[in-house]
Amino acid sequence: MADLKLLALDSDDLAVISAHTQDAVVRVGDMGYAQRDKRFALLMNRYDWEAGTVRNKGVRKRAALHFDRVLSVASAGIDTNAREGVLELLAISFTETDAPAGIVELTFAGGGTVRLEVEVLEARLQDLGAAWAAKAQPQHSL
Repeated sequence: MADLKLLALDSDDLAVISAHTQDAVVRVGDMGYAQRDKRFALLMNRYDWEAGTVRNKGVRKRAALHFDRVLSVASAGIDTNAREGVLELLAISFTETDAPAGIVELTFAGGGTVRLEVEVLEARLQDLGAAWAAKAQPQHSL
């Protein structure tokens, strides 16, 4: 399968990126905010849901996600000093506050969140080429 390269400029676009990054694993040290550039970025090992089957445990791919025009970043339930800590990304959402500005929320397993205050929604997801067999397919209880 070809590498992903997606752009989100509205909530519907972001829902597509959220679906492609569900169950991605992220090291705390691989997230950062460049205040001068107004950019929040993170590296992840995303689970490629299109490649996974019952017989095949699937594939993980190295990917980068960044948000531009970020005014501030806040986190809750995440030890930002534990640089080697690993988080599992569950979903990404956008709530408009004063159009076109709003809040992007990255929700992680265990209740951790990262909230980005943005001037306007502008996100990019790109696979970086590295891919490997996943050890297991992520499971979710209903």
